[in-house]
Amino acid sequence: MAGTRQRSLLTALIERIDVGRNQIDIHFHPTRLGALLDVVTVPLLGATENETQILSVPVQRRRRGREIRMLIDGTDPFATAKPDARLVKLLIRARRFNATILDSDGVSFAALAQREGVSPSYFTRLVRLSYLAPEITEAILDGRQPRDLNADKLLAHSRLPLAWHEQRTVLGFA
Repeated sequence: MAGTRQRSLLTALIERIDVGRNQIDIHFHPTRLGALLDVVTVPLLGATENETQILSVPVQRRRRGREIRMLIDGTDPFATAKPDARLVKLLIRARRFNATILDSDGVSFAALAQREGVSPSYFTRLVRLSYLAPEITEAILDGRQPRDLNADKLLAHSRLPLAWHEQRTVLGFA
């Protein structure tokens, strides 16, 4: 459907949308819905042409980097997951740093970190992330991680337990 047609349909159906802190209220004209869809509808008892109903949808605000998103749970069951590029990059870098250690022939962490152009503490935190449970790594690569798990949070949890089931609990997968 063309953008102008979509706009005209929505403006005829929706009176206004109120965006609140924890919910969105959509004020719409139910009697106009049948006409827009070219179907015969049974008018609501006592409903007039200009009467509106309110559809309220709870939302959650989540910060992700510099942006703030309003999340609506369960809106599209067929939506495909989109991997978080920063998380994926972090995991790739963690594996690369781990491979660097394995090929280092006893070179110190500080020297390896300097070679990679990062601080020794950052290098160590990333290496620890290369030991995530395989299911967690797979979920992140597929974009199926918990909504509040981002690169900053994963780095903050760099001292994760070695037991995979405990990792899942700490990161919100369990």
